Amino acid sequence: MASGADSMSTESYKRIDSILISQPKPERSPYFDIASKWGIKIDWRPFIHVEGVTEKEFRKNRLRPDEFTAIIFTSKNSIEHFFRMCEEMRVQMSQQTKYFCLSEAIANYLQKFIVYRKRKVFVGVRKIQDLETAFNKHKEKEKFLLPCSNLGSLDVVKYLEENEINFKEAMMYRTVASDLSDLKDITYDCLVFFSPLGIHSLYENFPNFEQNETRLAVYGTSTTKAVEERGLKVNIKAPAPESPSMSMALTNYLNKSNK
Repeated sequence: MASGADSMSTESYKRIDSILISQPKPERSPYFDIASKWGIKIDWRPFIHVEGVTEKEFRKNRLRPDEFTAIIFTSKNSIEHFFRMCEEMRVQMSQQTKYFCLSEAIANYLQKFIVYRKRKVFVGVRKIQDLETAFNKHKEKEKFLLPCSNLGSLDVVKYLEENEINFKEAMMYRTVASDLSDLKDITYDCLVFFSPLGIHSLYENFPNFEQNETRLAVYGTSTTKAVEERGLKVNIKAPAPESPSMSMALTNYLNKSNK
């Protein structure tokens, strides 16, 4: 990917005319207002994507979903790939199966796949600890399955182990770098990243990437760390007291760079 001029600019706030956001394009977004207000070109391109594990590969684990009486869902992807695997393995889950969902959004998504009954679906607010009461009530009787990606669910696994909950992890999908080779000759003034995986994908596609005058907008401490470990400079950062969201962080920067 081309990345601007040959030397780092000494200007603190150099004008931005083009932005690439490393996520899929949404239907609605405050970034559309930013593009309109400043006349900026904003493109969207996911740097990572999810691939399902094949049935043949999954069978090597010697696990069957219907061996478990309770399933823990940490994301919509975990739901999609759990039921995909059930279908491919011709497994029918019992109507008595209990489902533990980290958030209401995840639980609502589950309704696409099961007949929803409150007595068998337990819902947290955001974290695994939110389900403590439900786990304490059911952990002695249930055998839990945790569908996950190649990245695992470290916080969830730690909680389950510390609370002596009978569970197995089952990798059913992978988060991998997308092919970005068509961007190799395209220049953007600003690249926006939301996860360390985005940075990994950048270098997997463009091992010789140099920042030069490209501004990097970064969300979160782990993403910031991934950027700095590559010797790159973070120009725009969120969340921060004055910019809790990335759209606000970009707006605050553009107020100075594009005035």
